[in-house]
Amino acid sequence: MSDKNRTFPLPLSSVVDKPQKPVFSPVATPQTATQNAAQNAARSAALGAAHAGGRSGAGAGTGMAGRPGPTASPSRSHTYALERAQAAPAAAPRQNPLVSEAVRRAMVARVAKQGVKDAVVLGALEAVPRHMFMDEALASQAYIDASLPIGHHQTISQPYIVARMIEVMRNGGQLQRVLEIGTGCGYQAAVLSCLAQEVYSIERIKPLHELAKANLRPLRLANLRLHYGDGMLGLPQAAPFDGIILAAAGMEVPRALLEQLAIGGRLVAPVGARAQHLELVTRLGKAEWASQTLEDCHFVPLRPGTV
Repeated sequence: MSDKNRTFPLPLSSVVDKPQKPVFSPVATPQTATQNAAQNAARSAALGAAHAGGRSGAGAGTGMAGRPGPTASPSRSHTYALERAQAAPAAAPRQNPLVSEAVRRAMVARVAKQGVKDAVVLGALEAVPRHMFMDEALASQAYIDASLPIGHHQTISQPYIVARMIEVMRNGGQLQRVLEIGTGCGYQAAVLSCLAQEVYSIERIKPLHELAKANLRPLRLANLRLHYGDGMLGLPQAAPFDGIILAAAGMEVPRALLEQLAIGGRLVAPVGARAQHLELVTRLGKAEWASQTLEDCHFVPLRPGTV
């Protein structure tokens, strides 16, 4: 890795911000709601089976199907079947394996093996249910270490690269205010919300902006603000930012983003066309930045404007 000081244009970098208590409480998470719903459904199914047994048994003492005679009484066999149905414990609900915290722990363990060491970042990665941000058809692949399509020629980044970029930006410090360029489906923004006091995220593709809002709404993240707009312009009304992270690759970092980085702040982004690498930019002074080249990567291209 090499360090060099220069002025515009530059590639991207990283930040320092304030850690926040985990946002995803075990009591209030969507996973808990899913488990409760499954258990209630199982209890309802067992009760319905008991009633169904009672109705079919009543038919044995009738002259017409389903209509008991005026003096009909439950047979011994019907009474016994009903008692058995009432006494039998409810069947264990079939739990969605994606809800399991063990699945997320296994994903985090793989990311740690790949070299991510920041325990706070790994904890945030474990807290966020990645499958909630993906199309149902791809949800079974949510916890593999791969980027996956989210529509509109965009992808959700692989868990390792999400963790690595945030680790570089955080640099073991505290994140106050962070800007994300490229909200996508909202997954990385949710992870960032566990680590920074304020998170701002910009998406230029309107349907993805709406998708991210829908995905994030159940999580009720009060410290996260989504914006529809041109990410290359940044968000000057909320600047300066301790950290800026880009989820798309340009040939250089837009000047607007460099100017919105706080002094001492860190910006990290993929840089390049076909051959890309992660670049870290640290703002040293009012008109001075230092850049550092990190590992190879592959991202969708950074584009101007909105669609």
